Amino acid sequence: MEKRKYTLRQPAPRPPQADMVFGTQSVLETLRSGKEIERLFIQRELGLSEIEKLAKELGVLVQRVPVEKLNRLTRKNHQGAVCFVSPIRYVPLHNVLTQVYEDGKTPLFLLLDRITDVRNFGAIARTAECAGVQALIVPQKGGAQINADAMKTSSGALNYLPVCREISLNETLRYLKDSGLQIVACSEKTDSSPYSIDFTIPTVIIMGSEEDGISKDLLDIADFGVRIPLLGQVESLNVGVASSIVLYEAVRQRVSIPV
Repeated sequence: MEKRKYTLRQPAPRPPQADMVFGTQSVLETLRSGKEIERLFIQRELGLSEIEKLAKELGVLVQRVPVEKLNRLTRKNHQGAVCFVSPIRYVPLHNVLTQVYEDGKTPLFLLLDRITDVRNFGAIARTAECAGVQALIVPQKGGAQINADAMKTSSGALNYLPVCREISLNETLRYLKDSGLQIVACSEKTDSSPYSIDFTIPTVIIMGSEEDGISKDLLDIADFGVRIPLLGQVESLNVGVASSIVLYEAVRQRVSIPV
């Protein structure tokens, strides 16, 4: 059997923006169609077992919510079920990692821990694509929704940058560490400088939540913690700006640009 080769960073046709689907039968048919589901909400009081069973088989996360939330999403007859179809297709992380190594390249991945602001997410994706990041890793639950705003803010980068959605970021980091990548966490809770890290070797960079930074369990897995030097009175940078600084330190080390 011929081995299928996953091609990285190839131009792709612009997909449609995230669509909302509502109504039990419509949601069921959307699940059966094989489309990528970004969010699936079911009314807390209802027992929509067929939808839940199919979602579980497909690995789609179901969120049980009060009817008021569904009513805010749409004023039409949702019948207790609403889902959003993703404008992108997620990629298995092991496929990306295998292809990067097969291509003789040095992995540079970016993992986002609970970054929920859609515009921050889009801006980070744009920078990551420009910096040559080969995979953007996000959690299945607790991250920004990839919707029209995210696509717009990324300026099209999400059409080219492989995005990997993972159930457990802890297990993902352990897998990457076992695969030869160093784990670099960008956090205010550390004292080392990003300029002291060797980014020319296989690396995954972690950027944390806008509210409380990187989770402690992820920090514990990291090989290095780095803090961007701040000389003014403001105590922190926007996560999008911080991501740009760290990623372009990696670019500076990896790419020789004539002066």
